[in-house]
Formats: sequence, C-alpha cells, structure tokens
Amino acid sequence: MGTKLVKLGDVAVINPRLRLEKNEVARKIPMEALTPFQKKIDSYSFEKYSGGVKFQNGDTLVARITPSLENGKTSYVDILESNEVAFGSTEFIVLRADKNVLDEEYLYYIATSDDFRQVAIQSMTGTSGRQRVQNEAVSSYEFKLPPLDVQKQVVFFLNSIDAKIALNLQINDNLLKVCRLQFDKFKQACSATTELSNIATLIMGQSPKGDTYNQNGEGTPLLNGAADFRGGINPSKYTSDPKKVTEPGDYVFGVRATIGLTTKVFNRYAIGRGTGLARALSYKSDELLYFIMEDAFSYFARASTGSVYLNISRREFETYAAPDFSNITIKKFHEFASPLMQQIYQNQKQNEELTQLRELLLPRLLAGDIDLSNIETVMNNA
Repeated sequence: MGTKLVKLGDVAVINPRLRLEKNEVARKIPMEALTPFQKKIDSYSFEKYSGGVKFQNGDTLVARITPSLENGKTSYVDILESNEVAFGSTEFIVLRADKNVLDEEYLYYIATSDDFRQVAIQSMTGTSGRQRVQNEAVSSYEFKLPPLDVQKQVVFFLNSIDAKIALNLQINDNLLKVCRLQFDKFKQACSATTELSNIATLIMGQSPKGDTYNQNGEGTPLLNGAADFRGGINPSKYTSDPKKVTEPGDYVFGVRATIGLTTKVFNRYAIGRGTGLARALSYKSDELLYFIMEDAFSYFARASTGSVYLNISRREFETYAAPDFSNITIKKFHEFASPLMQQIYQNQKQNEELTQLRELLLPRLLAGDIDLSNIETVMNNA
C-alpha cells in the first residue's frame, strides 16, 4: 500500500478511554513535566486520581492550552510499566495510534510538526491567555501517511537525534550532581553567612507594554517567566521596547508562581515581571552563585508553605543569608566546577542545535522528500 491522505481521527484515537478509580494512587504527569520540543518526559509523581486525562505507554501528550502548545510542549509516553495507566493535566490531548496502520512514534513526530501545531493553534477558542485547542480540529487534521515500513525508517532516523539529546541531558544531570556534592561539602564546613547582594547583582524584570509584543522575531526576545526557559531558552514573544535586559553570562530565574529554574543565558534577553536575573560580582563566584540561588529557591518554597501564589521581591533575594565562603574556598570550587559547568553548557548548546536540525528535517521526512530506504544499514555500518 502506498502513501495516502488521511485524517488523524481515522488512524488514531483522541483521548482514549481508560480506567482509574477515584482516589486510586497512580502516576501523575503534570504540564510542568513536559519540556518544549523534547520527546522525553522529565518527571512524575504518585498521587490520588481525582480527574484528568489518562494514558499509557505509546501515547503522545499534546498541550492544548496557550502558550504551552505554541512553546512546543509535546512528549511521548514511555516511562510507565507494562499496562500501567497514568493520568495528567486536563490541558493535555492524548493521541493513541491505530498500530495496524500508524506507528506510535511516527504519530509523535506528526504531532510535533509545525504544520500540525499551526493548525491546532488556529483552532483555539476561549478568552485571551486561556485559549484551548478544539478536539475536532485535531481529529480532522489531514496528513500524508506512508506505509508502516517507511514510517519506521523515519522513526529510526529521528530517534537517533532524540537519543543523543536524551544522552546529553543525562550527562548534564550527572555533572550537576557531582558539582552539588562538592558545593554541599564546602557549605557544611562554612558557618558564616552573608547577604546575597554581596555575591551578586539582582535585578527584577519589568514587562514591556503589550503593544510592543510580537511573535515574528522582531526586536528583543522576551522571557516573561519560567515557562520561557524551562528545559532551555524558548521565548514565545519578542518586544521592540525592552525595559530590563540580561547580559551574556547572567542567570535568569522565575519569581512568580513558578519560582527557580536558574538558567545561564548567553545572549541578550528582555525580562518580564515573572523573571529575575542574578549577575555574579566576581567570575570566580559564578558557579557558586548557581547553587546558592537553587538553595534560596528551596528556602523560599519552604517558607511560603500554604501560599497559593508565590511572588518573591528583590529585597527578599538581596537579604537572603548565603554562605560566606572564604577566598580559598571560592577559588577551589571555581577551579573544580568551572570545567564541568562549561561542559553542561556545551551539551545544552548541542541539544539546541540538534533540536533545530530535527525541526529542519522533520517536514521533509514527513512529506517523503528524503529517501531513507537504506538508512538502518548505513547507520549500523557507520
């Protein structure tokens, strides 16, 4: 059978019916566990089921709400046990392939394509800022479906890119843990404290006027909050009138609702009111600053137990009691952690490039413009 034009609803089930009893403890995957343009799901928790979509291994999760969909939050479920049913946000659309005609991972790549995403975005309805994709638009989405053997060739090729991205993420996680162990060792030996303002300059963001925003890449990319740098820098808007701006080497972090996610930036970004920045006063303190900021966020989260909405002020950051390390300790940690952190940043940069490469090739692969008939033989013999 050759390639044919199909509607998604004819070859996949949207939001399949699965059984979970109310209050049954099951694995939960929240929206925050999905990283933009990343196949792998980052995290989960075990909670009592009280509602939400249900899914199993082999399903694809697509964010249906703005701005998560525009930011590329689509992931493939493969972290569950056999026959395990998990649940997640009501803001997910679950896609399940008819395996007789559609490969499960090929469906994932269809759902990550810009063509699918644009059709979904244009179907959104609702009030500004809370618009949602309509299931009918997803069901009626049309695409070219090649034979299963061709689908598997495309999946094999794209999986090689995603596997490298996942490996880099694991390496970075391990490197960060090694740095954390050394930081904690120095911290335990340090009894003195100093205000964070003696270690870094702290600047809170300021949102530009709404009429200066655009999504066309004009002006300065805007980081309005943690959602714009979770799992990498993914600004959803640009502004022609930035108010507060980062410098290369700064750390950005979330200060409203989602706090933390300390992230090093290497370009100039505007920061909105949901974002702050920290700039080390000495380059030798740069690596220490990262872990001090992470500890600060843990402290603020514990201190605000019971608060529905977190909002941390600059004064609270500036007066946070950080370890007052000696110059010798600062030098030792810098010499130890700097090469490891630099490797982390290089891996992050490579992942950005691999993601761009995948997004460049994806539409041509889905359209059948690239012949992969011998790809497995070539790659296995490389």
